[in-house]
Amino acid sequence: MNRRTSLLFVLGLLVCSALLLTACGGQTEALECPEQTPCPECPECAEPEVDTGPAVPFFEAWESSGHADASAEAFRHWDEDDPAVVPANCAKCHSTTGYQDFIGADGTAFGSVDAESFTPDTTVECIACHNQAALALDSVVMPSGAEITGLGAEARCMQCHQGRESGLSVAAATEGLEEDTVNEELRFLNIHYYAAAATKYGTMANGGYQYAGKTYDGFFSHVPEYDACQECHSPHTLEIELNACANCHEGVETVEDLRDIRMLSSAVDYDGDGDLEEGVYFEIEGLKQQLYAAMQAYSAGIGSEIVYDPASYPYFFDTAGESFSSWTPRLLKAAYNYQVALKDPGGYAHGGKYIIQLLVDSIEDLGTDVSALQRIDHGHFAGSEEAFRHWDEDEYVVSSRCARCHSAEGLPQFLELGLNTDQPASNGFLCETCHGGGDWPARYQVSSVTFPSGTTISADQPEDQFLCMQCHQGRESGQSVDEAVAEAEADLTEALAAYAEAGDAEAQEPTLQDFLGFVNVHYFAAGATRYGSEVNGMYQFEGQEYAGYFEHVDGFAACTDCHNAHELEVKVDACAACHGTDDLAVIRMREDDFDGDGDLAEGLAGEVAGLADLLFAQMQAYTEADETLTGIVYDGHNYPYFFDTEGGRFTSWTPALLRAAYNFQYAQKDPGAFAHNGTYVIQVLIDSIDALGGDVTSLTRP
Repeated sequence: MNRRTSLLFVLGLLVCSALLLTACGGQTEALECPEQTPCPECPECAEPEVDTGPAVPFFEAWESSGHADASAEAFRHWDEDDPAVVPANCAKCHSTTGYQDFIGADGTAFGSVDAESFTPDTTVECIACHNQAALALDSVVMPSGAEITGLGAEARCMQCHQGRESGLSVAAATEGLEEDTVNEELRFLNIHYYAAAATKYGTMANGGYQYAGKTYDGFFSHVPEYDACQECHSPHTLEIELNACANCHEGVETVEDLRDIRMLSSAVDYDGDGDLEEGVYFEIEGLKQQLYAAMQAYSAGIGSEIVYDPASYPYFFDTAGESFSSWTPRLLKAAYNYQVALKDPGGYAHGGKYIIQLLVDSIEDLGTDVSALQRIDHGHFAGSEEAFRHWDEDEYVVSSRCARCHSAEGLPQFLELGLNTDQPASNGFLCETCHGGGDWPARYQVSSVTFPSGTTISADQPEDQFLCMQCHQGRESGQSVDEAVAEAEADLTEALAAYAEAGDAEAQEPTLQDFLGFVNVHYFAAGATRYGSEVNGMYQFEGQEYAGYFEHVDGFAACTDCHNAHELEVKVDACAACHGTDDLAVIRMREDDFDGDGDLAEGLAGEVAGLADLLFAQMQAYTEADETLTGIVYDGHNYPYFFDTEGGRFTSWTPALLRAAYNFQYAQKDPGAFAHNGTYVIQVLIDSIDALGGDVTSLTRP
């Protein structure tokens, strides 16, 4: 140890001694430690940030949906296959990559899945619908081959929610086979699941098996703001937007509450249980039960009773639990429709009336009595009927000439603009067809109506009957008949001049019959009947006087006083209060024998019918008396209504015959004419008989 080291050692001992004395309670005061200053942050010390990318909109909503349920059968069905792949014919809707392939988002052609298989490692992910190809979709081709266009965003949904079979599939499988003969080659055809688009578009998509000779509802139109998939369902959670439903449908708080809804447009007892208060859902449930019972009864009659299990493929079994194999074409059609009704659990809301029609027709085809069932709504809402389905073959476009009364949006447009443009074909009227232009549910306020003759009837205040008569006025008038004759005569004059100038001896000389055609008043011209001679609805003969407006009694003077505005039925109970009967056909207020049959007990309806029969008999006698004319035949259910005896269109019109035929048709197409203005109609019918040379001496003209 050197000197320097020794000195340091001694100093160290002194310091230690001082510290020990302090620790042992010495007089030396302890010093406070200075506060620790934290280290300044620097790039080397800071916790590194992890870049998770941009937030995915609606990710949590999607994650809770069926589209994201990776454990669901829809995505796990192929796990046990070897290899475990999703086949190309399933991949379109059961994998994201398959959907992208189908719509061409992967660069391949649109409309098919080009790859043979896909690994089952995706659900329906965000990128399936959120890509340029998907955003451009505006149409969809249904399994029937029908293409539905102008869809917008819901085209993305409908690529999958359309089913995989159609009524045409069933028709092709059963074509040429005996309806009630078991065929070992037949197998059940399954529409698949959640075919909401097929239900919603009804006969346009032909998703169900539609029976020959029957007509079916088309697209079910809801209301403008809630008429597409994504407007009623959240596109991410897929849940129904119940708050929106509750805005109109009072009492809706849960999905189950939707089952109780039925509108005034559904005022018939579809399933025949007498309950008009239950929701459309329960009407369908009742019909499904009846169809299943009919299927079991029918199948037992061919030797093997059918049993249905909705949770087990292939769904239909025999009583021994084996796959059902005793299919006849008739049973297969019914079973297919039964499955259509079951596999769209929201079918009652998507297109309930279409489903109802399929079920009723299937029950009937199996031989079960359907007299207690209803498949068609009241007239304004009978979307399956000719008044609304006539334009299906015209690409579902109602011409401007017909749109006012045969489309849901035509009447509002006419009331606003005074004219119509072409309109989309509709499934009957909507509430908004008549209820608009003010506070809901106020009707359009109309104070005048112009009839086909050009006559305008008006009032100081708006009246509901003027709203009704915008359509219930016919499309022609007595004036139209005179104009048709005048136009034909002008055409004949021009044709004769051309004929004379041509000097062709072999050419046939033109006649008036070459230019005259039938003039049809159209249907239910009750308003024109009611106003009689004031609006010249029927053809009125020169020199005769005719009854004008038919005044009934106070309280029953307008359309809606006597008819239910929605059901359109006559309020017969109100009639009975005065007339003592609810049978309108037997009511008469005068003792005159108008039709000369000696029956003074028949009602005014019988008198009108009797005169119409006499008029048509006189029309036939008129054609038979002239060798240049062909015999005439009438069929009120088939256009153009008048035919020759060979079944062809009647063309032997003379001015006198045309006038008589117009009046005859008028009386047929206003079935309530006897009540609307019986006096006017009787006068015109008698004058028509007289004009054709008929004996009217036994008739009484009021």
